[in-house]
Amino acid sequence: MTSSYEGPGAPLDPATTVVLTVECQQGVLGPDSALPELARAARVSGALDRVARLVAAAHRSGVQVVHAVAERRPDGRGPSRNARLFRAAERLPVRQLAGTAAVRVAAPIEVTEEDLVVRRLHGLSPLHGTELPTLLRNLGCRTLVVTGVSANVAIPNTVFDAVNLGHTVVVPTDAIAGVPDDCTPTMIRHTLALVATLTTTDEVLGHLGRARRDWPLALTPA
Repeated sequence: MTSSYEGPGAPLDPATTVVLTVECQQGVLGPDSALPELARAARVSGALDRVARLVAAAHRSGVQVVHAVAERRPDGRGPSRNARLFRAAERLPVRQLAGTAAVRVAAPIEVTEEDLVVRRLHGLSPLHGTELPTLLRNLGCRTLVVTGVSANVAIPNTVFDAVNLGHTVVVPTDAIAGVPDDCTPTMIRHTLALVATLTTTDEVLGHLGRARRDWPLALTPA
């Protein structure tokens, strides 16, 4: 994805870079997804596979990986009902209940012992009202690589919140997905391009695959 806007160059230093997956959980992107159109988009576009490749490369390079998961309590306590999206989630056939398979990270993404999994009960972003901002600060994160779903809601919210917190945000545009098909390129071109460094999975993989002695490396905005 190209843009006429050249975002801020993003230095990728393994000590200060975090790869974040957003809502890449079985109940969202798995075979029994509560949102089958979104799951299909993530798989058919290759976005889910690219997230898995980025995570695997981060593991090899010593870059911290964080998985952001949205879940609900069985008794329904905690989440807001002040948006149609939240009320619709209560009626979905697959509920993202804490402790169930629906809130496990979806294959083929690998989760290692070094990864952090941050769970939220409310809101639209893993950075709002959760421990994630503090964790990122404690990790020394300066550059946040945002991947996952959906380009409609959670991804832009995550990017905005991260930018507001002072992080440089990198979005591999082929490692996010939304519905309908034209939603993702529109969001990228007219919104994310204004605040994030747009790049590709292959470019990030190229940097992650280099020897540590070559860091930090600068991404060229797409």
